[in-house]
Amino acid sequence: MITVYIAIGSNLNDPVNQTKNAIEALKNLTKTQFLQASSLYSSAPMGPQDQPDYINAVVEIQTELTPIELLNLTQAIELEHGRVRKGERWGPRTLDLDILLYGNDVIHSERLVIPHYGMHEREFVLYPLAEIAPNLKLPGGIELSNLLLKVDKNGLSVWQ
Repeated sequence: MITVYIAIGSNLNDPVNQTKNAIEALKNLTKTQFLQASSLYSSAPMGPQDQPDYINAVVEIQTELTPIELLNLTQAIELEHGRVRKGERWGPRTLDLDILLYGNDVIHSERLVIPHYGMHEREFVLYPLAEIAPNLKLPGGIELSNLLLKVDKNGLSVWQ
């Protein structure tokens, strides 16, 4: 079993429920044990600001799935929740599931980059991740606590 962290984001069609439903779907993945989820966080959108704020969370699972099998299943969950892939980067979406870390693996393929390419500077990923794994070391020995020192919260808050 490999420990995996997955980021969840939503800002359309009732983002709180989209996020909660995504957590439930991740709990039911085959060959996978759900360990924990962070609190829900509210964050300003990346990129175009003419869209609603996001609800974000990070979950920790252990899985026997390969990275590509897991990617296929997370993309299926996105589609089930109304995700439409338009090729628009940082646009509004019903659900976004990103595999942040897959054990200590480093993967650079056409479909998948792990560690997730933007996680080092995204407050809406790092702070929820730190809530559930405060002593985490990323591949290459990078300490999560050191990344937090370099990333402003930018208005990120625990959703109430």
